[in-house]
Amino acid sequence: MVVLTENLRRTAHYIVSEANGFRSRETGIIASGSGKVEPGAVLGRITASKKLVPIAPAAADGSQNAAAILFEGCDAAAADVRRTITARDTEVQAAVLVWPAGTTDAQKTAALAQLAALGIAAR
Repeated sequence: MVVLTENLRRTAHYIVSEANGFRSRETGIIASGSGKVEPGAVLGRITASKKLVPIAPAAADGSQNAAAILFEGCDAAAADVRRTITARDTEVQAAVLVWPAGTTDAQKTAALAQLAALGIAAR
């Protein structure tokens, strides 16, 4: 018997509701070297380059602060990739957001508060 595996993290799977039109979304550059990033990943913005990377709570380059959520997955292992992000005015399912391995509950709580300041409410 063949066993099929399916990734349930599809584009925008984390969204409960968002503003009309595309007001909740923007495009952003996912920095080269970020690897494969799944939809729903919480992103930080590097201050110097303004590029997005998976949030890195222990960093000191700006990426320690939650700035957006990746709307659609990408592979940014070898090159920068332009992708849609959730930037504001959205309700999301907190339980399905994607965090880097080792992110503590306290770090997640802090990041969710930063997203709330942007109008992204975790439910």
